[in-house]
Amino acid sequence: MRNAAIFAAVFALLLCAQAFSAISAEAAERAEEPYTRETRITEVMNDPAFGNHGRLIFPAERGYWSGETLGALRLTWYSHIDPDKTVEIANYLRTRAASGEKIFYDIYTDAEKAADPRKSDTGLFFFRGGRGKPFAICCAGGGFAYVGAMHDSFPHALELSKMGCNAFALIYRPGAQTACEDLARAITFVFKHAKELGVGTECYSLWGGSAGARMAAYLGSYGPAAFGGGELPRPGAVVMQYTGHRECTRDDPPTYMCCGDADGIADWRVMARRAEVLRSAGIEAEFHKFAGLGHGFGLGTGTNAEGWIYGAAKFWQRQIDKQAAARN
Repeated sequence: MRNAAIFAAVFALLLCAQAFSAISAEAAERAEEPYTRETRITEVMNDPAFGNHGRLIFPAERGYWSGETLGALRLTWYSHIDPDKTVEIANYLRTRAASGEKIFYDIYTDAEKAADPRKSDTGLFFFRGGRGKPFAICCAGGGFAYVGAMHDSFPHALELSKMGCNAFALIYRPGAQTACEDLARAITFVFKHAKELGVGTECYSLWGGSAGARMAAYLGSYGPAAFGGGELPRPGAVVMQYTGHRECTRDDPPTYMCCGDADGIADWRVMARRAEVLRSAGIEAEFHKFAGLGHGFGLGTGTNAEGWIYGAAKFWQRQIDKQAAARN
């Protein structure tokens, strides 16, 4: 009887081991499958490939987004969210992270984050382009209440990387002052680690939508040192979308701006007027208005704004070429 009991116990253990092995194999196989519109957002956030940073792919402030799956993601104040682009970005990040590529960089030290826990929700997601090519930092909006990166900075950074540019998407602390401080710190970080990152620092650009556009504009007007960053050059170009930011200086960088004429949050006339003021000061500026579009259209996929990013990239390239010619 005793031998029979031992045999039964061993047999049960073997069955459990086989079941666990099957479950593990199924989980591993599922982990290798690409994300789809039906993939749950929590699955992406908790994917081991992202380590501790998967949660920052989506807003840390839970009250400003909704939806259980990638295809159902919605962000406050944003329109024309493209679920296919959301899926593409999530797969892009996981593929590179799983291959061992570093996709996320902390901009603050552990000691700084311990002193200010909000700094734990900051950092740079890196979308690599050509080695030694100039870099852009893209800043999502969110009313300085949250960071809508999945629609307002990740898509821009991904498209810029496809063009060969090095692009970063900044996750920052909400709040106008802290956001600008984080952007200044991010610029300083990239300059300090440019060789390691494989990026060029000549004629870098800052991109932003809504609140993110204000951040880009402020750093363009006053430079990183004004917000606690290093004594570094101001950007060679600023790209702004849908914001009512009026402030500018006679030393602002060349600036590309766009907005929809049905935007109930940012009046396109403010942007148009700002472009006129910059041009009157001898600063190259472009403004583009898109009929019927409201606030937060991002890349504008499927709208009459689709493709605007290529015009903005050409604007930046023109500044790169001018600076290169001036150096020679």
